[in-house]
Amino acid sequence: MDGPASRRARSSAARTRKAAKERKPSKAGRNLPAAIAVGVVLLGALLVGLLFSPVAIAVIAAAFSAVGVWEVSRALEVRGIKVPHVPVLVGAVAIPLAAYFGGTEALAFALAGTGIAVLLWRSIDTAQDALRSILAGVFVLLWIPFLLSFALLLLREPEGQIRVAVLLLLVVANDTFGYLVGAFLGKHPMAPKISPKKSWEGFGGSAAGATVVGILASVLFLDQPWWFGLVLAVATVAAATAGDFSESMIKRELGVKDMSNLLPGHGGAMDRLDSVVFASPVVFLLSVLLVPGSM
Repeated sequence: MDGPASRRARSSAARTRKAAKERKPSKAGRNLPAAIAVGVVLLGALLVGLLFSPVAIAVIAAAFSAVGVWEVSRALEVRGIKVPHVPVLVGAVAIPLAAYFGGTEALAFALAGTGIAVLLWRSIDTAQDALRSILAGVFVLLWIPFLLSFALLLLREPEGQIRVAVLLLLVVANDTFGYLVGAFLGKHPMAPKISPKKSWEGFGGSAAGATVVGILASVLFLDQPWWFGLVLAVATVAAATAGDFSESMIKRELGVKDMSNLLPGHGGAMDRLDSVVFASPVVFLLSVLLVPGSM
């Protein structure tokens, strides 16, 4: 017969197995409840801002840009690459705000001015590897605040609030349907050396889900033909996937899993912005080229 000590040992082992099972990450590597909660809160805040205060969206975009720049700059330091923090962080805020308040000309001026500031800052500083530091600063500026600024240029367009909302919905559809299909059906990795969890099945789910969202949004919200929603969805999925792979490649090269742990279930701000920054210029250009009355 088992004694009290044996029963306590079995009970303790059962609790340990249960706790381990509860802590086990999902197949796609996320804490799904936390990821869903954070995603819903972020999307809800952005949509409310779009409806009631576009200026708040510009401020939120600038804040996310600054956080993303800080995360990438910190990650680059793992390899001894020191980004000029002051001019780059100032530019991370100034470039998106310039795009929103001044348009394309102000965006170009802010980008050029920030690049010159990075050059002068590092020229005055006597730190080693100045050239690599300057190139890293310019790279970070082009990757995050510059590409993200196209979403704010889109916000300035006629019915810009609706267009940016459609952009966000397409990116969310890409991530959500890709995650769900990939988690349950994914068997064939797209690029196993870059992002092992990205599968062709998940990519198909992203394309299908975003296409449905894009066509419905085009007809119901944008007052455009269905084919515009199809083109917008396919282009957004391609751009978002490229953005996701680009960040994954950089993280793999730097040897980090996430850019930070600011967003539970998601990682850092850049782990959410990677798709948006690549999709923003694509959606902006398609809207300008294919929608009558733009620009």
